[in-house]
Amino acid sequence: MTDNISSSDNTEATSSPNTVDKASLSKNTPDMTRRALMGGGMGLAAAGALASGLSASKAQAALPPEVNQVPLTPAGRPIPYAIRPMPEDRRFGYAIVGLGKYALNQILPGFAGCQHSRIEALVSGNAGKAKMVAAEYGVDPRKIYNYDNFDKIANDPKIDAVYIILPNSLHAEFAVRAFKAGKHVMCEKPMATSVADCQRMIAAGKAANKKLMIGYRCHYDPMNRAAVQLIRDNQLGKLGMVTTDNSDVMDPNDPAQQWRLRHALAGGGSMMDIGIYGLNGTRYLLGEEPIEVRATIYSDPNDDRFREVEDRIMWQMRFRSGALAHGASSYSTTTTSRFSVQGDKAVLLMDPATGYYQNLISVQTPGHANQSMMPQFIMPANNQFSAQLDHLAEAVLNNTAVRSPGEEGMQDVRLIMAFYEAARTGRPVNTDWGYVRQGGY
Repeated sequence: MTDNISSSDNTEATSSPNTVDKASLSKNTPDMTRRALMGGGMGLAAAGALASGLSASKAQAALPPEVNQVPLTPAGRPIPYAIRPMPEDRRFGYAIVGLGKYALNQILPGFAGCQHSRIEALVSGNAGKAKMVAAEYGVDPRKIYNYDNFDKIANDPKIDAVYIILPNSLHAEFAVRAFKAGKHVMCEKPMATSVADCQRMIAAGKAANKKLMIGYRCHYDPMNRAAVQLIRDNQLGKLGMVTTDNSDVMDPNDPAQQWRLRHALAGGGSMMDIGIYGLNGTRYLLGEEPIEVRATIYSDPNDDRFREVEDRIMWQMRFRSGALAHGASSYSTTTTSRFSVQGDKAVLLMDPATGYYQNLISVQTPGHANQSMMPQFIMPANNQFSAQLDHLAEAVLNNTAVRSPGEEGMQDVRLIMAFYEAARTGRPVNTDWGYVRQGGY
């Protein structure tokens, strides 16, 4: 896979206090606007002081000396104090395995918001792309690995964990290799393409005494966590119905999507890729496991995209509490990410439910609707990407369990296989195999 990487311009204006660099001034327009507004406020304060009989010079002299020395033109300023400082001995080093679209556009930028984590190394089959990414993020070019020499990460003590962002069928191989190299593992969802591979990953982690965490980013999204809390606080009453919809239009010309159409790499179609959000979401919203499932699959036989993997799938789940769930995913209908949880007191709507940014919640009671939204840049916690990255770091540093362990990933894969079986046979499948939820979500 290849992705275009655009360089960001982080050049700081370094003009002297008496020189105005027009290019720098243009770059810093938002900052200058902010400064102008602040300057206007100081002007009013000075006017007030004069009205009280004080001279402008006395009003200025009353300011701390450091304030009087701030240059009035664009200039390089000292680095501000960090809101969330990262002491060197608390930094947790990741090797990012796979530099596809999700890694480049979400995970790597997510490190900017981390408290405890940093990018330590890169692993890619495209050496040119890896060098560009390394330069962009300040990664030592000597810490670029390929898939053949990946095992040499064992020799680098600054790599604490690997984050596997590869096609689904490769997850197990690289997780096992990472554990043998003595590293913790973060693995993208779905965990693997078979229950046997999931079991192999879990066993390898235990043998190495290292942590295995599945990258269920929504477990770390403030809005999804708020939704869970509303339900646990009984705001909806007795839960009866859950509906989830996740869909997108698969573009075979997009290099980031092409492998998803190959069964040998993806293990399945829309269910494995985006339907899993609805499956996993239903489980954490209800806080229980299904005891029976049904499913129906349809793919247009004339659509070449779906010769190996399914397009549309609809499934039903029945729970011991009496709750019922209906889910659907599609690779041929417009982008949708929507959850609904119905109780006997209120209905919780999430739309979008599993987006990268600005997920929304509304709680509807008879005659009333209250909407909640956390703007991305004033959240009371890290965004879901940095929060997920830091969660593994904190679990390792504090020797605590992770919120989304391998057992959770294996449960989803096992249920997906049950969906496929139900669709193939046209009969319900018993899923009451006694699984007890792991993690803290």
